[in-house]
Amino acid sequence: MSTQNEQGQNRRRPTKAQLERRRIKRRKALILRAVSLAVVLLVLAGGIWAVSAGIKSHDTRKQEEKAAKEAEIQAEEQKIQQRKDMIAQANTMAQGYDYDGAIALLETIDGYEEDADIIAAIAGFTATKSTLVQVDVTKVPHIFYHSLINDTNRAFNVETLGKSSVGGQNAWMTTVEEFDNITQQLYDNGYVYVRLTDLVKETKDEDGTVHFTKNTDLKLPADKKPIVLSIDDLSYYHSYKLAGYPEKMVLDENNKVKCQYTDADGNTTLGDYDVVPRLNTFLEAHPDGAYKGARGMIAMTGYNGVFGYRTDVAYKTGENLQTDQSEWLAEHPDFNWDQDVADATKIADAIKESGWQFACHTWGHLLVTGKSVETLQADCEKWKATVENIVGPTEIIIFAHGADIGSWKGYTDDNPQYAYYKSQGFNYYCNVDGSQKYWEQISDSYVRQGRINLDGYMLYKANQGQTDVLDDFFDDPASIFDSRRPTPVVASGKG
Repeated sequence: MSTQNEQGQNRRRPTKAQLERRRIKRRKALILRAVSLAVVLLVLAGGIWAVSAGIKSHDTRKQEEKAAKEAEIQAEEQKIQQRKDMIAQANTMAQGYDYDGAIALLETIDGYEEDADIIAAIAGFTATKSTLVQVDVTKVPHIFYHSLINDTNRAFNVETLGKSSVGGQNAWMTTVEEFDNITQQLYDNGYVYVRLTDLVKETKDEDGTVHFTKNTDLKLPADKKPIVLSIDDLSYYHSYKLAGYPEKMVLDENNKVKCQYTDADGNTTLGDYDVVPRLNTFLEAHPDGAYKGARGMIAMTGYNGVFGYRTDVAYKTGENLQTDQSEWLAEHPDFNWDQDVADATKIADAIKESGWQFACHTWGHLLVTGKSVETLQADCEKWKATVENIVGPTEIIIFAHGADIGSWKGYTDDNPQYAYYKSQGFNYYCNVDGSQKYWEQISDSYVRQGRINLDGYMLYKANQGQTDVLDDFFDDPASIFDSRRPTPVVASGKG
């Protein structure tokens, strides 16, 4: 029995080979299940990733579409604002009688041909331009100022300045109040500032020879009258220190030219304390008071520098100094000549940008009448070296002291003084003539004009009924005279 049982057990017990096959089979099954599970997990992960990527892709597209839309809106808003700005600029140009320029500007706007507002504006400018009247350029008055008196108590203080200096301030300067009154009345009476160079047309031969003819294209409305303006001596000389004038010209945060001014109490401020910034401010509010943005001419000397900056070479070398120059240098031990030249050049550029022109007034405020060519040359070379390098070249010379280099009959080629200045590129010449309402000469080779001094002396004469030269300018010339002035006002000192 036992033998049979053992034999049965032996038959039921798997062999090693069978066991190995079973083990391999189980292992394959486990591997297959693992692979299947991995595939399932990968599929699930891929689905999750795909869904996530799809969400991210959708969000990105939405953000990109939003950004593109915002950029499109911003570009359209900028285009609309640019259109408004250009139309406003064109209107300002038209107010200043530059209708061609205004029309040309509007025609640069995209799609202007289909813009009803622009088409109407162009039509209006064209119609108004057709009503303008040609100016008689031989009958244009020329007025001028020196720097303005801000503080009559200081400017007319004999104890501080001395009788001679006060006499000069009283005769040749204009107070701020007088200037404002003059400016307003000129505007109210239809006067429009034009450039001296607007009065003529200038042409050049191939060899550079200049020719002048009357400008028949200078036109204004029938109720407007042209006037030329100039300023002398915008240098803030050392001699001005105690009289209450600004110290220098400066640029404000908007790059506009202003004056740095210290009042009697020692308070320093920036503002419109002289002709340039004061007239700029007025004409910004009244653009129809200036022809194509014209302002005036600024006649510069150089012996004390320009605009209150000590740019003459004497301040750099310390040679040939006057007493007041030496005293100023001693008071400013940190003075940097190169910096003053750089600062003054920025002022000159800003002044020109605002519509002004520069003229030579000789370097040393020279009385040119009867001077030798050698004397004129020495002075002019200094001017070109220490003033022209800052303000730029100019064709205009405005003679100091109201002097001239020839008679009223005109300049001729055999006049050595004229020949010299002509050789230096000067084609426009101005003297002072307060005896008549206008005086001009337009020749083939030069332009010449007399200037009327709107200063204390001339205003006093008008106040006393001693001249009618100002009658066309003002309703009541006598009303302009500043009653704080010492009287009588007599011609004295430097003009």
